[in-house]
Amino acid sequence: MEINPQTLPHQSIYKIMTGSILPRPIGWISSIDMDGRPNLAPFSFFNAVCSNPPTVLFCPLIRGTDGKTKDTLNNVRATNEFVVNIVTEGLLHAMNATSIEAPADFNEFEFAGLTLSPSVAVKPPRVAESPIHYECRVREIITINDQPGGGSIVIGTVLHIHADDGVMIGGDKINLAALRPIGRLMGSGYVRVTDIVELERPKNIIGGKS
Repeated sequence: MEINPQTLPHQSIYKIMTGSILPRPIGWISSIDMDGRPNLAPFSFFNAVCSNPPTVLFCPLIRGTDGKTKDTLNNVRATNEFVVNIVTEGLLHAMNATSIEAPADFNEFEFAGLTLSPSVAVKPPRVAESPIHYECRVREIITINDQPGGGSIVIGTVLHIHADDGVMIGGDKINLAALRPIGRLMGSGYVRVTDIVELERPKNIIGGKS
């Protein structure tokens, strides 16, 4: 089957993309508005960019219900700050609860039974129950399309990292078995990290370590 994206509605392209680009890490983004009200929402269009400087990105899409921008995007545009909270197996149902589309003054922390914890370098709070947090300042926001099916890329510089001792090995390695992260699949599907295949990379022919 050969597909020209211009010949299908964006809803169909979304299904193809989310059904094949997976599993996707989940960026559980906490932010605040200009009045200091907290917001918490998951984004599966999320990933790391680089480590020097430490940089992450997430992509809030235009809301499908009313064609407007998401509260998270409005907040980071206004404050230039956000926190990425890592989602674990124990937080799966709470994370799912925060995916609700609700008015801007709705408190997803309270709705999901989560605890707000103060951050160190930014004003948005952290999810206390999450074992790893990345406090970020917005570096750049790129708008791809502000119409239904469109969205933006929010690029953030990591200013501070919180990591629970229980998921750390030494000073710079993560204990995957202790972290038990959750990934996003298509539709209502999620995935646990339960089957790991380890492969040694081939030796470099030119240059140093990548």
